[in-house]
Amino acid sequence: MTYLFALIGVIAIGFLLWRAFGPQSEGTGGVSSGPKTTRGPLGPDDDQDFLRDLDNKTRGTNGSDGDDS
Repeated sequence: MTYLFALIGVIAIGFLLWRAFGPQSEGTGGVSSGPKTTRGPLGPDDDQDFLRDLDNKTRGTNGSDGDDS
C-alpha cells in the first residue's frame, strides 16, 4: 500500500514539474490555450482574390464566357 502512495506521489510531482517547466506557448505566461496555428503565405490557387480576378480577366468584365463573340 505504501508503494501505491509513493507511485501516485511521484506521478503527481512529475506532472506538476512538466506543467511548470514543459513546453509552453510564447507570450501566454505558462498557460496554454491549445495549439496555435500560423498560416504561411498563400499560393495563387488558395488566394480567393487572385482566382476571382483571374476569372474576371478570362471571362471579361461582364461575366460572359468570352467565346460568344
